[in-house]
Amino acid sequence: MPKTMTPKQLAANRRNAAKSTGPRTPKGRAASKMNAMKHGILSREVLVRGLNHAENPRELAALHQRFRDDLRPVGPLEEMLVDQIVTAHWRRRRALTAEAGEIALSVDGGQDRRSTQPAPHQQWMLWESRGDVISGMETTALGIRLIIRWLRDLRKLVEEGGEITGTVLGAAFGGRANRLSRELEEFLGQLAQNPERLEPEALQARVREQTLRMLDNRLSLLGWQLEQREARDEKEEEARQSAAVLPNMETLEKITRYETKLERQIYRAMLQLERVQRRRQGDEVPAPLAVDVPDRE
Repeated sequence: MPKTMTPKQLAANRRNAAKSTGPRTPKGRAASKMNAMKHGILSREVLVRGLNHAENPRELAALHQRFRDDLRPVGPLEEMLVDQIVTAHWRRRRALTAEAGEIALSVDGGQDRRSTQPAPHQQWMLWESRGDVISGMETTALGIRLIIRWLRDLRKLVEEGGEITGTVLGAAFGGRANRLSRELEEFLGQLAQNPERLEPEALQARVREQTLRMLDNRLSLLGWQLEQREARDEKEEEARQSAAVLPNMETLEKITRYETKLERQIYRAMLQLERVQRRRQGDEVPAPLAVDVPDRE
């Protein structure tokens, strides 16, 4: 049972507490500000001082001073509790920094992996795995661009008076027949027929005109497909980056456990500081109702 204080004792304690309000002179306050340097909060063990990452001791000292100004500790016990609060707060902020770093690594690392193109022969094998290389190429922006480049070369050849032959078609895409080359070959075969018995020059002009029209139509369609593919890739990349905002589960659980532990430390130190300060000010402080169980890893 806690000992009950008499009104006289309580009044005396409050009078004594009023005399212990800390330093009042400028010199005393200046000396008081240096008290934090005597505690572990600003020691080398608290601050990270690595080659690639070093924490700012001035920032930590400023944080400690703000807590001291707000909590106004008096005596070594209250100083120690304030140190515990600041230390746990500093370490919790470090955990948040680590979490932000993990998220940045997850987002940027995933983007780097996705933006790295496979070797040309590997990409070609992926396209061929769809059964037809053209069908595979149409599923990627890179593949569509290559088809467009090839058709533009064919169009330039026709426009300059050249002729699309089986040899020209066979030279593209590794010399292997594919859906597009077969379609072009069939189209040119139909154009070569001459039921109207046109003169060679007239027949050549008609073949040239219709071939250019067909190639223009195919290039226009591929241009639209490329826009759709790029827009879809952009949306998919945004979705993947959004999904990568959370670290992997193992890292997330580790950071969460660490934050929870530090939050409990802050809460316990604040409760204890409040009890000590109330007792110093002459208030009756009952025994704590809860049993404080230490953290276990």
